[in-house]
Amino acid sequence: MLPERRIAAHHFEALGTSCSLFAVDESGIDLRQSEPWVRALGARLTRFDDSSELSRLNTGPGRWTSISPELEDVLRTSLRAFELSAGLVNIAVLPAMLAIGYTRPLVHGPTASAPVAIDVPDLPDVLEVRYREARLRPGCALDLGGIAKGWMADRLSESLGENVLVNLGGDLRARGVGPAGQGWPVGLGGTTVLLGDHGAATSSVRRRRWAGDMHHVIDPRTGRPSESGLVEVSVVAATALDAEVVAKTALIAGPELAPFLCAAHAEAWWLL
Repeated sequence: MLPERRIAAHHFEALGTSCSLFAVDESGIDLRQSEPWVRALGARLTRFDDSSELSRLNTGPGRWTSISPELEDVLRTSLRAFELSAGLVNIAVLPAMLAIGYTRPLVHGPTASAPVAIDVPDLPDVLEVRYREARLRPGCALDLGGIAKGWMADRLSESLGENVLVNLGGDLRARGVGPAGQGWPVGLGGTTVLLGDHGAATSSVRRRRWAGDMHHVIDPRTGRPSESGLVEVSVVAATALDAEVVAKTALIAGPELAPFLCAAHAEAWWLL
């Protein structure tokens, strides 16, 4: 075990959640310099701002639209997540989210919900991506949600250094051996784990709830909030993005399939 070293830390609010960055002090990294990157990219990828890059794609006329390299990568990643999850992680759920009243950040409260479910199309049927361009079928709309957070956590950790921990609203990516040489201690599933060069994420229906049974995790098979029997899944995987996708897939799949999904794709997991 190495002698424990001091940790540099920076905490801030962005992406509609709490974010924290950590690095061993020998790195000389000014973690505050990363906050503007998180805020700026989050503003481009949000669906809550009509002027964002994502909103322009969502409201486009169905023709090829120019997009940034970052949005291109996130969209390609979302298509891969759809395939990996057998369609359970599907960013084309936005119309269904709007229908249940999730039309704005919930800090401002939900709006009226629709009495019927909204059909969620398969993502590859409505989204095409090519170099620096994307085309979305008219009437469809995307919510990048946790995929964007996981993607950003992985990218930010790579830019910060060799011994850092990034936490973007529960999507975590650790690099290096941590302050004491055994990994970065993080709390998951009611216990503390030591992350070294791994990611972690929790998908839950316990938060962002309203009107009794309404919550933000949509089951694409029904177009309504998930009723799988699981309320929370925490996962450790190779990257923050992998952990995010596996955790959400398991949460929606339910308690019978979740252990098999996690065993196939995760290093460790907790089901509630």
